[in-house]
Amino acid sequence: MIDGRVSRRSVLMGGAAIAAWSASPVSAMLRRIDPGKDAGTIDKLIAQMTLEEKAGQLNLLASAWGGGIATALNPPGGNSDFPKQVADAVAGKLTGVFNGNGAAMAMQMQRAVMSGSRLKIPLMFAADIIHGHRTIFPVPVAEAASFEPELAERTARVAAYEAAGSGVDWTFAPMVDIARDQRWGRTMEGAGEDVVLGCLFAAARVRGFQGSSLDADDAMLSCAKHFAAYGAAEAGLDYSTVDVSERTLRDVYLRPFKAAFDSGALSTMASFNEISGVPSTGNHWLMTDLLRGEWGFKGFVVSDYTGDEEMIAHGFAKDRRDAARIAFLAGVDMSMQSGVYTEHLPSLVRDGAVPQALLDGSVRRVLAMKAKLGLFDNPFRRIDLKREKSRSRLPASLALAREAAVKSCVLLKNDGNLLPLSPSATIALIGPFGSVGQDLNGPWVVYGDNKQAIDLPAGIRTAMKGRGRLTVVAGSGVESAIPGGIEAAVAAARGADVVLLAIGESEAMSGEAKSRTEIVMPAPQQALAEAIAATGKPVVVLLRNGRALALEGAVKAAPAILVTWFLGSEMGNGVADLLFGAASPSGRLPMSFPIASGQEPYHYDHKPTGRPNGPGKLQEYKAHYQGVPNEALYAFGHGLTYGDMRYSNLVIDAPTMAWGGSLGVTATVTNAGRVAAEEVVQLYIRDRVASVTRPVRELKAFRKIRLAAGASAQVMFKLSRAELEFIGMGLKPTVEPGTFDVWIAPSAQADGVHSTFELGAA
Repeated sequence: MIDGRVSRRSVLMGGAAIAAWSASPVSAMLRRIDPGKDAGTIDKLIAQMTLEEKAGQLNLLASAWGGGIATALNPPGGNSDFPKQVADAVAGKLTGVFNGNGAAMAMQMQRAVMSGSRLKIPLMFAADIIHGHRTIFPVPVAEAASFEPELAERTARVAAYEAAGSGVDWTFAPMVDIARDQRWGRTMEGAGEDVVLGCLFAAARVRGFQGSSLDADDAMLSCAKHFAAYGAAEAGLDYSTVDVSERTLRDVYLRPFKAAFDSGALSTMASFNEISGVPSTGNHWLMTDLLRGEWGFKGFVVSDYTGDEEMIAHGFAKDRRDAARIAFLAGVDMSMQSGVYTEHLPSLVRDGAVPQALLDGSVRRVLAMKAKLGLFDNPFRRIDLKREKSRSRLPASLALAREAAVKSCVLLKNDGNLLPLSPSATIALIGPFGSVGQDLNGPWVVYGDNKQAIDLPAGIRTAMKGRGRLTVVAGSGVESAIPGGIEAAVAAARGADVVLLAIGESEAMSGEAKSRTEIVMPAPQQALAEAIAATGKPVVVLLRNGRALALEGAVKAAPAILVTWFLGSEMGNGVADLLFGAASPSGRLPMSFPIASGQEPYHYDHKPTGRPNGPGKLQEYKAHYQGVPNEALYAFGHGLTYGDMRYSNLVIDAPTMAWGGSLGVTATVTNAGRVAAEEVVQLYIRDRVASVTRPVRELKAFRKIRLAAGASAQVMFKLSRAELEFIGMGLKPTVEPGTFDVWIAPSAQADGVHSTFELGAA
C-alpha cells in the first residue's frame, strides 16, 4: 500500500535519516569524492559490492508510486508494488526510479535506503521533464520556432528549478533527433528538420537543465536522446527501422548529439530503432567505437524503456539473457525497466560471457554521476517537501511561459492585414480547441495540469477587457462530428465580425506512438472549416499542432493562419497577446509545411537530383510529384510579422574567401510597415560542385533583430571555411575550392538577396 500522506513525523524521520547518513563511515568516505580526481574512492566502494549489487546500480525502473499521467506514460508493469520496490532498493537491486510522485515518494525511498541498505548508495530519481514541470512551456518544436536558443535555455532552467525542488536528479531530455518526416509523432519533442537549429537548441537545453554546477539543488542531469537517428524512422513510423548511410548519419543525425555532449550532457539514451540492420541498443560501433572512442564521451548510456529486451522482437537476440549480454557488451550501461541486467548480468560475469572489468566500468560511471550530482555528499539534496511547493508556478515562471508562448507562434498568412484584431470586435471562437481547459499543455507532460493552464476563451476575454463580444461554439469534435454542431457554428459566425477557427490536433494525436499516415486536418474539422468559409466572414485559423500539417481547402485559403502549437500554462494569454497586437509575431517554422501529405518525408535542404524542375511551370520527366512542385507550401524559416520586412543591398567583402580566412556577408533589412517588429534574418549557402552532392540550400546562421516602423538595419554574417565543410568521401569533414551561392533571406524558399563567392585553394 502506498502512503500518500506527508506527515510531520515523516519529515522528522527524513531529518533523522540525513543525520544517520552523515554520521556513517560510508558517508565519511564518499562525501569527499571528486569524480574528476578521486576515482580511487569509488573503486573502493565497487570492491565492496557483490555482482548482484553492481547489477542493481545498472537497473532503473518506473516508480511504483507514480500515479495519474506518469503511470499512463510509463506503466510500472510488474513493479507496481511500492513497498516491494522500496525493499528492492534497500537490497541494492536498483539504482533509482523515474516518474515518481514527487518529494514525498523520493523521501520515503531515499530514507529507507540510507537507513537500511548495506552500502548506503543513494538512489537517483529521474523524470520526463520535457517542456516543464509544474509550469508548462511550449512543446520543444514550438520553442524552436522562436529561433531563440537563449529562450530554451531559460525555460529549461525554470523546469530544472521546479523539478529538482521536488527531488528529480535527472531528466530524459533534451530530445535532439532531427525530424524530416512529419508523420512521425515525436516531431513535437525536438527542434525540427534543420541541423544548425537542432545543434543550437540541443546545447541550450543542456545548459538550462544542468545550470552552472550539477551538484546544485536546482540542477538536473540532462540526457540527450535518442541515440541515434530515431527521427529517420521509415515512413515516419515510431519504433521502425532506420537505414541511412554513415555519411548522412554523421552529416545530419549525429551532429546535435555532439553539440549536446560538447555542452556538458553526461548521459544519453539508446534509440529504439535499428540502424542498417543493427538495433541501437546492441550497436557496439555506435555506443562504444564512436561515442566513447572517437568522441571521448565520459558519461553513461541508458536504454530506452525495455529497449534491450525488445532486441528479441527485432530478431537480434534469442532471449532475455542474450539481450542483456548484447546490450551490455555494446556499451549500454544502464537498463531501463526490463530488468534483464539484474536477472542476468551476475551470471553472465560468472560464466565469463561478460568481463567483470566492463561491469565495474559501467558501475563506476553511474556512481561517478551520483557523486557529480552531489548525492554522496547529501542524498536528500533535492528532496525537500517545502521547497517542492515554494518553487512551483511562481509569477516569474508563468511570465516566462507567456513570453515563450508569444515567441513560439508562427504567423503563416495575414492577407489584408486581418490581424491584429480590435478588442471591440464581435468575435466567434469556433472549433474543438476553443473549449475550456483541454489540449493546452501538449504531449509528454508528467506533472502539469491542463486545468491550471489559461485556455483561449480566458485569454481572449482578458485581452478584450469587457469590450466587444466573444461567442464560443465547438462546431465539431477533434475527430468526430457533433450533431447540430456545424449549424450552431455557422449561426455564430454569421453574427460575428470575425471568426477565430481553433482547429488541429489533440494531445492524443501527437507524441510517442502517434504516427499518422496523413498529416491533414481530421475530416469533421475540415467540414467545419468549409462551412464557416461559406459564410463569407473573415477567418483567422488558429492551428493547434505538434507537427507540420498539410493544409487543404478552406483552411489553406483562410486569409490569416497562426500556428499556435501546444503552448502550455499560458497558452490563452500568449495567443491573445498576438491576436490583439500587444505583441507582434516573431516565430519562424522549424520545419516545412508540405503542399500535400504525400510529399513526406520533406525537408528544405534536399538534394537537387539529376533532373530538377527549376522555377516555373512543372515539366515532364523532372523531379516532382504529379501536379505538385518539389517545394513546401510554407518553407522552413517562414513566418510573418505585423511589420513589412524587405531585404536589399547584399554586400560581400570580397569575391573570394581565402582558404584560411573568412568572408563578411551583409544585407540591409527594412521594416516598411507601420508597427515595430522582430525579423529572423537567415543566411543560407549552396556548394555548387563538390565530390559529394550537396543540398539545394543549407542554413548556416541566423540573427533575430527588432526594427521600429520605417527603420533599417545592416545585418552582417561572417562565414569561414568551417561553415562550408561537409562529410566527404573518406567520411571525414572536408571542403573543396569552388563556387558557392549565398542568400540572406526570410526563409529557406525565399529569394531575399542572393549572390555568389569563391573559396580559394589551400
